[in-house]
Amino acid sequence: MTDQERLELEAAAFRSLVQHLRSRPDVQNIDMMNLTGFCRNCLSKWYKAAADDLDLSVSPDEAREVIYGMPYSEWKSKYQREATPEQQAAFAKGNKA
Repeated sequence: MTDQERLELEAAAFRSLVQHLRSRPDVQNIDMMNLTGFCRNCLSKWYKAAADDLDLSVSPDEAREVIYGMPYSEWKSKYQREATPEQQAAFAKGNKA
C-alpha cells in the first residue's frame, strides 16, 4: 500500500465515522466519554490540532461544525440532554488522575 492509498483510506474511514456520529444524535457525548474515552468534542479538537499542524486556519467553532454537521450551539439545543447523576459519577470515576 502506498502512502497516498493509506491516506485516502484513513480519510474515508474518518468521513464514515463523522457521518455515523451525525446519524446518531441520540448518543450523548458523556456516554461516549464514559465508554470510549473520547467524544465528538474530542474529535473536533483533534481536527483543529491537525489543521494547526498543517498551518491551516480552522477555528474551534469551524472544527465542531465539521464534526456535528451544524453549529455546536444548534446541536446542543436540539440533542444534548442534561447528564444524569449516574453519568456524571461514571465520568468523574473515569477521569481521576
